[in-house]
Amino acid sequence: MPEKIYHVAVEATLDVIGGKWKPVILCHLGGRTLRTGELCQLMPDVSQRVLTRQLRELEADNIIQRKVYNQVPPKVEYSLTEEGKSLRNILLAMSNWGKDKVERLQKQGNSVEIIDNDPHPFQIWSSKKATS
Repeated sequence: MPEKIYHVAVEATLDVIGGKWKPVILCHLGGRTLRTGELCQLMPDVSQRVLTRQLRELEADNIIQRKVYNQVPPKVEYSLTEEGKSLRNILLAMSNWGKDKVERLQKQGNSVEIIDNDPHPFQIWSSKKATS
């Protein structure tokens, strides 16, 4: 008997990147390596405890890698693994859908905005792949 059964395939994806903070973490790590403090600054609404738990879960699922430097004070960096990078298209689709949704809400007169409207870090991979 299988250890885990999914009724639809999207459940397997949500099992890894589901929740409020994991996709946000992955977008911030899109094309770069970040320290815990940098992630905290980029995500001011997440608690340190929740961020640490989400990072550990993503690491356990081989989506991100954690590099610890043996120094004082301790330095820890996070980056995407190749498997994590394979989520690029999913996260871009989610981001584009969210941007379109916000634009629709704004046209309806709702007061809503996206603070960081810069190009997605994942677009860096597009240019790298195009030149390879």
